[in-house]
Amino acid sequence: MQRVAELFEAKGWKVQASEPGSTGPDLVVRRRGKRYGAVLKATSEGRADRVIPLLSQAVLEARAYALQSLGSMPLAVVHVDHAPRALVANVMAFAQEFGAEVAVGFVSAEGASEFLGEGLDGLNVSAPFRPRQVRGTQIRTDNLFSDLNQWMLKVLLASELPEGMLNAPRGRYRNGVELARAAQVSAMTASRFLQQLRRERFLLESEEFLTLVQREELFERWSSVAPHGTADVPARFLANIQIGERVQELLNKVEGDACLGLFAAADGLRVGHVSGVPRYICVRSMPRFNLASPGINPWNALQPFPKEAPHVLLRVAKFPESTFRGAVRRDGVMVADVIQVWLDVLNHPTRGQEQAEHIFRKVLRPLV
Repeated sequence: MQRVAELFEAKGWKVQASEPGSTGPDLVVRRRGKRYGAVLKATSEGRADRVIPLLSQAVLEARAYALQSLGSMPLAVVHVDHAPRALVANVMAFAQEFGAEVAVGFVSAEGASEFLGEGLDGLNVSAPFRPRQVRGTQIRTDNLFSDLNQWMLKVLLASELPEGMLNAPRGRYRNGVELARAAQVSAMTASRFLQQLRRERFLLESEEFLTLVQREELFERWSSVAPHGTADVPARFLANIQIGERVQELLNKVEGDACLGLFAAADGLRVGHVSGVPRYICVRSMPRFNLASPGINPWNALQPFPKEAPHVLLRVAKFPESTFRGAVRRDGVMVADVIQVWLDVLNHPTRGQEQAEHIFRKVLRPLV
């Protein structure tokens, strides 16, 4: 109750809690002529089969109290410790369909809140995406999220992403053979991948097509392989003019082995949110520079470790197959796909979390 009361007070609402043992709503909140009688329910389990029955009970109680109190509108609020985005969407869809005449609220201990009701819009807060910590268990990230497995995950999700966000077939697949053909991997590789998905309960067996489920947890697990503290190599172009054209010319010469990544790729995909960071170029392996022979190797157009501010930062892709197979051509240059950009910026010290949350909210949330 205290968490909900503090949320209202922080937004300028006057809050009155009910006396212990009294009948009536748990909280009465007032602001600018609006008055709500709020019934609060709480659960530690972020599961729809726990939350929706509690919300239904709160809706019934709030409606009954409002009938007894003239001028008071009903409000049902559920507090949950951990609230996956998919759960919030399910609960709010249920509330709109079956409790439209009652305002509802969903509050999590992680900081997120979402309300539906007259005058309650200012209470909505989106908590940043944070990978959930799994206690007592070491996640085998080298298994389900190997390089080719991440690529096959992208292939399974491609049809649900907007056009131009990922270079992958946009189809649906009935079995491992069809998936292997689309992803251009061996049948054995696809078969092992699907077995892992089944073992982790991320694959729905009852559907005609291969369907990923429990996606909130899947994306949280996926984020555990996001790069940390990589050794990026700063570099400058020898010709200090038209840097954008120099980058495009270089990437076109080494296509398949390099692409724009991180914040520059986010800009290329039209989901950029952070400015002022040098362009990142993701490479399969760190190139060898030979400034004495500038015309032989395209990378010789760059001077590594310059004394001046760098034009670009070179980063070796942690998962090169997933990165370069999914790369997209935008505005004449190859850029990393939107899922790869989300992963790569997630732990970046320069507002990476902010950029990742922007991508998740704008593009990836519908997948979850």
